[in-house]
Amino acid sequence: IGEFSRTQIDRQPAELAADYDLDERAATNLLTYLRDQREATRVVPSDRTIVIERFRDEIGDWRLCVLSPFGGRVHAAWGLALSARIRNEFGLESDAIWSDDGIIVHLPDADEPPGAELVLIEPDAIEDMVVAELSASALYGARFRENAARALLLPRAYPGKRTPLWQQRLKAQSLLEVAKRYGQFPIVLETYRECLRDVLDLPGLEELLRGLHTRELSLVEVETQRASPFASSLLFDYVATYMYEGDTPNAERRAAALSLDRDLLRELLGQEELRDLIDAQALEEVENDLQRLSERTRAANSDALHDVLRSVGDLTVEEAQARCLGAVSANRMLHDLMGERRAVVMRIGGEERHIAAEDAGMYRDAFGAIPPGGLPAAFLEDVEDPFARLVRRYARTHGPFVTGWLTDRYGVDPTPVLKELERTGGLVRGELRPGGSEREWCDPEVLRRLRRASLASLRKEVEPAEQRALARFLPAWQGVDAASPGGAGVDRLREILVPLQGLALAPEVWERDVLPRRAGAYSPSWIDQLCASGELVWVGAGSLGRSSGKVALYFREDARWLGPPNVKADRPSEALHERLRERLTRGASFWADLLADIGETEPVELQEALWDLVWAGEVTNDAFAPLRAPRLSLARERRELGRRFSRRRRPATPQVQGRWSLTEPLFAGAPAHGPRMRAL
Repeated sequence: IGEFSRTQIDRQPAELAADYDLDERAATNLLTYLRDQREATRVVPSDRTIVIERFRDEIGDWRLCVLSPFGGRVHAAWGLALSARIRNEFGLESDAIWSDDGIIVHLPDADEPPGAELVLIEPDAIEDMVVAELSASALYGARFRENAARALLLPRAYPGKRTPLWQQRLKAQSLLEVAKRYGQFPIVLETYRECLRDVLDLPGLEELLRGLHTRELSLVEVETQRASPFASSLLFDYVATYMYEGDTPNAERRAAALSLDRDLLRELLGQEELRDLIDAQALEEVENDLQRLSERTRAANSDALHDVLRSVGDLTVEEAQARCLGAVSANRMLHDLMGERRAVVMRIGGEERHIAAEDAGMYRDAFGAIPPGGLPAAFLEDVEDPFARLVRRYARTHGPFVTGWLTDRYGVDPTPVLKELERTGGLVRGELRPGGSEREWCDPEVLRRLRRASLASLRKEVEPAEQRALARFLPAWQGVDAASPGGAGVDRLREILVPLQGLALAPEVWERDVLPRRAGAYSPSWIDQLCASGELVWVGAGSLGRSSGKVALYFREDARWLGPPNVKADRPSEALHERLRERLTRGASFWADLLADIGETEPVELQEALWDLVWAGEVTNDAFAPLRAPRLSLARERRELGRRFSRRRRPATPQVQGRWSLTEPLFAGAPAHGPRMRAL
């Protein structure tokens, strides 16, 4: 397919029809489609060229399209890896939609547009990224359901009766949630094998990416005003996938629907049905601005009234007065303009109307009206398609309108002109006006403006919920008291801690209030196990007096992306603090090693210096036990200052158990605090 696009685009339809057994119309349409794509993106995606196209949608967000002829098996794997990369680098959930023609991704508005480097994933990393992303995809869920059914793990309620598909899905989802915990579960492994070998083409994707990195294949990056022909087919799939998301409140749902592309919406529905989406108040405001009826657009002098005639067109005296400020006489200003030969009166639609002198030739050729004498010859030159020009101006200065309005205005049937303008893209037609009963015409730019105004209006309708609703929502969102004691354990604690990463609380609050109420039951040994295994790490986030402090919990692999907690206290800077930092730069150390290597220092002083660094967020421990009684041993040390010899040989207290290490390597390369918090 890619080679065909590259080699056949410049051939004649008759040659293509003869070589590929096509009729002449099919050959002509195919070549037109390819040439329209080349005109939009400079090149056609082929076996030697990948096109990265980006454009903004109706609400200003970015759509990134990877246009490629390498097929859905390659694009599915590429799309999974692309979703993972966007989440890892930007902290955004942006599911990629793929087909045989390419991939499309939605990205929010940003100062810098998404570049081609986003899709240039390292070939050696692609398999790991796809495997990590696969289990959360719809592809994996569907294949798991089929494999589980074949393995008789989804039994029927009654033998001989078919189980509805939606019930199979629910059963399969429940089974998958349990099976995910067991990496050796046969159906899980078989589903991975089937997806990675039979469904996805990872070798083909690796070869494609290597070709892009070595420049054996070209990568062309373009930014367009609207979707190209190839991208439109991807956008159609995108809209079809997300169009029926109906779980949001009414105002949010209507606001989201406004971001659908107009052309694709017409294809999906057969026509544009925007009556329920266009806000009536927004329509009135836009029309008043277009017609120069709003307070800020009305004319204050004769020059401004001349501009009104040029932009709006023919007006009666009454219509002109409505477009002037209240204290200004339109009749007097029109008389002045006529005296200066900048405006004239012509009979149009059975009544006398004022027009700008520059338009006299256009109205003469459109309606056969006779202009007054004395006008410059330049104003009376023949005008090509005069009525079509008038209709386009009428559309640009009105909201959605019906055919009858133009007929009543000018006394002629505008239907042929309207249809021709629709064919050429100058007008769109659909059910657009709120409260209307027939299909209307509208200028495309006016419709975009209506959408934007309606979207702004609808966003204002999304009113904040009352405080009671927030009070009910927060515990439910946080899962407080939602879990039963049955099933509580390390796995559930791990799931609970994921959204709580970076939150700074006192250790006793974590273990007394936060974790037990979310897990249903709690044992300190569970968090000890996660810390001892290296999965979980705690980081100090400021002291609370001299007896305790706040700590934030992180999974080690997430720490770099989340960044360190914001500690407002000054950095400890005494000599003992510097000696501790220097010692810990050589690696994690037990308390006994620190005590021996630091030199002649009282243990109580060393402990206090160590905990200064802990609360400053610079030092952590691979055990949670030191946080449970951080000051108990210090009190005992002070009572036994005279027994130095025995003190150095006494077993380590819970406060200093485990290995101490610096937190700086955890957050190497972390983004700045401001952008990180905005992303979170």
